[in-house]
Amino acid sequence: MSAGVEVAGVGLHPFGRFGEKTVTEMAVEAVRAALAEAGIGRGGFQAAFCGTVYSGVAAGHKVLGALGMTGVPIVDVEAGCASGGAALMLAAGAIRAGQYDCVLVFGQEKMPRGVIRSSFFEPWREEAGLAATPAYFALRAQRLMRESGVTKEHLARVVVKNRRNGVGNPDAMFRSAVSVEEVLGSRLVCEPLHLFMLCSPNEGAAAVVLRRVGGGRAPVTLRAAVLRSHLPGNVLGEATPLSGLAADDAPAPTTLAATDAFTAAGLGPDDVDVVECQDTDAARELLSYEELGLVPRGGAARAVADGLTEMTGALPVNPSGGLLSKGEPLGASALGQVVELTRQLRGEAGPRQVEGARVGLGHTVGRGANASVVVLAR
Repeated sequence: MSAGVEVAGVGLHPFGRFGEKTVTEMAVEAVRAALAEAGIGRGGFQAAFCGTVYSGVAAGHKVLGALGMTGVPIVDVEAGCASGGAALMLAAGAIRAGQYDCVLVFGQEKMPRGVIRSSFFEPWREEAGLAATPAYFALRAQRLMRESGVTKEHLARVVVKNRRNGVGNPDAMFRSAVSVEEVLGSRLVCEPLHLFMLCSPNEGAAAVVLRRVGGGRAPVTLRAAVLRSHLPGNVLGEATPLSGLAADDAPAPTTLAATDAFTAAGLGPDDVDVVECQDTDAARELLSYEELGLVPRGGAARAVADGLTEMTGALPVNPSGGLLSKGEPLGASALGQVVELTRQLRGEAGPRQVEGARVGLGHTVGRGANASVVVLAR
């Protein structure tokens, strides 16, 4: 039987813009915090995995070199926005296989300003707006509106919810509440998406120490960490590398990852108490509800109307404020969710605490196309 994995410590550098501060400096702060919480120092972990996209060659080595903690295997992992989730999967798998007893996982990013660019997309795709661009997100949102009855007001209410939650998160980039009217009054970027409906690529770092379950106080355990990639499908589905195929029956990588994660965890959507999910734009959060199996297909609009995912609802989503409040440093995104969920399950989330939370789910989607689903339990 494979070994159980617990979260021994978490650390976070706030998400935002930090001038001349380097990505290495931000990651050092997050790693130090996670190691301190785990009560370990030099020699206390046997391997490290670093999730990052824009940090360059041997990014993880620079961080551990600055701490004087090199010598162990250090692996840099890139999977777009799901990079941290991919690193977590590899680390947990190594512990379960008996290769290591304790592993450090961290994610970091200092994003260029402006629209996210990726060498995954050929120039013609970027020029056509069929890349990780507001134009593509808007096309996907229009399809969701047609298929699930979502309106612009539903999209605005997602932003209002997440920005309200972000007020209570000292590590978020945006910490001011907004109204539906303010969201719809912000600049129209690409119909139906207004400026406030889009997250801001930014800077930050997050770190997690994983170890073999060793007893003591009731730990937060990592029940599953799954990464799945796309299948060819419709050009507007996350199931495709924009192949141009028209098939609509291919499951999205999010659905593939969620199915595998729930199976590995021995749990289902009805067992989840709190969710941190991808909200690159407001429509992406609503699509995530459906792809994760949290609501039926076509049920996203009803979930918003019923307040299901509000802090006062049956299934709070993005109590951290999500990417719409925190912003998104790609490599740190998934691990930032794990930090939040760990604090939620410990009862340490302060004003944004979900009472009685026992099972948490984290979800990220990274072009192209990777989906990560993480299940934590207490």
